[in-house]
Amino acid sequence: MALKATIYKAHINVADLDRHVYIDKSHTLACHPSETVQRLMLRLITWGLNADEDLLFTKGLCDTDEPDLWIKNLSDEIELWIDLGLPDEKRLKKAAHRAKKALIVAYGDNAAPIWWQQNKTKIQQYGNISVMFVNDQTLAELEDLTERSMQLQLTIEGEQGWLSAGEKSCTINPEWWHRA
Repeated sequence: MALKATIYKAHINVADLDRHVYIDKSHTLACHPSETVQRLMLRLITWGLNADEDLLFTKGLCDTDEPDLWIKNLSDEIELWIDLGLPDEKRLKKAAHRAKKALIVAYGDNAAPIWWQQNKTKIQQYGNISVMFVNDQTLAELEDLTERSMQLQLTIEGEQGWLSAGEKSCTINPEWWHRA
């Protein structure tokens, strides 16, 4: 019998002081059996860091043709493609060619720097891919905030985020490796 996804509900209030974006939104997220809770929380926080009414979660791990999150316009063109992890060259090319802008959210303190060294020249050549890195300590702190039903507040200022869930909190300080 196949394992089923675990469902998480998150109500997130985002105050992005840098972009003047203020959104209060509820999400229902399915954590695929092959996905860690840290990656699930990274998806949610990536949504918050890029908060937009049109930014949607996709089928993600269940559909290799789609990114983890995207913004599509009314003509069904992809405005923003967001992938989490360390995509191979074929996936980078797909993101660069199918979307106006792409964001790769790299993670994994051991593997990500090696991946970046192997792919940075190609990424810089595409001209529309940005790369952001989130370290393992931040992922562990995000996991500590995880509950099946969450009330979250994310405040962003100076490209740093502060996430709180009741009495618990976490600072999110992503490292930009490349900006397109």
